[in-house]
Amino acid sequence: MTTLSTVLITGASTGIGATYADRFARRGHDLVLVARDQARLDTLAARLREQYGVAVDVLRADLTNDADLSTLEARLRDDARIGILINNAGMAQSGGFAQQSAEAIERLIKLNTTAPTRLAAAVATRFAESGSGAIVNIGSVVAFAPEFGMTIYGATKAFVLFLSQGLHQELSPKGVYVQAVLPASTRTEIWERAGIDINQITDIMDVNELVDAALVGFDRRELVTIPPLHVAERWDALDGARQGLMSDIRQTNAAERYRATNKE
Repeated sequence: MTTLSTVLITGASTGIGATYADRFARRGHDLVLVARDQARLDTLAARLREQYGVAVDVLRADLTNDADLSTLEARLRDDARIGILINNAGMAQSGGFAQQSAEAIERLIKLNTTAPTRLAAAVATRFAESGSGAIVNIGSVVAFAPEFGMTIYGATKAFVLFLSQGLHQELSPKGVYVQAVLPASTRTEIWERAGIDINQITDIMDVNELVDAALVGFDRRELVTIPPLHVAERWDALDGARQGLMSDIRQTNAAERYRATNKE
């Protein structure tokens, strides 16, 4: 009988992370659940152990704290049972760009970009050496939409998409699967924590539907999964246009339109 990989999930106490925990536990995977809220983690872990008979470890950690992040990196490097990393922890932006303090900017970027990058790096070597493993990075469709006004948040999610695509290029030849999941508005506590009234959002996806769709993409080994995108060809066209643009870059000389004209 094949032993299923243990799944480590960040931001696991509520919302998308807690739903991923339920779904992987239902599949028979042992879990390592990571979040700041110890009480919620303990409650969730107890339910999953009772309901599905899986082993669940709880790690209280604030991923904007260097010591906590280092502890989690060590666990990922050293625990050979962990074969799936779900980089889910993140936070939304409250207010416009001009209203952000230096501390708020630092915290958002650290949680949404630095933490998932460092955690992916902590497992990449081990996964590559074993020729197996999966890294799932939770991004957002806002990565495509700077006009939405969530400038810093959107930029962090664009980073997550680029990171995932780059990791795929480097790690897939070594047997490691990397998936980027790009939700739109999803019914979770991220809105309340950012001071946004969720009831003002007219179109919003249930978190169970979001995660179940993301797992269909996971099982199909999709590289980019966009559950709210109903015309899949849109993504194919966008990615194809990006690759076409790269083929038109010729770096020996500047394009004709940028060459200075000599005036007599």
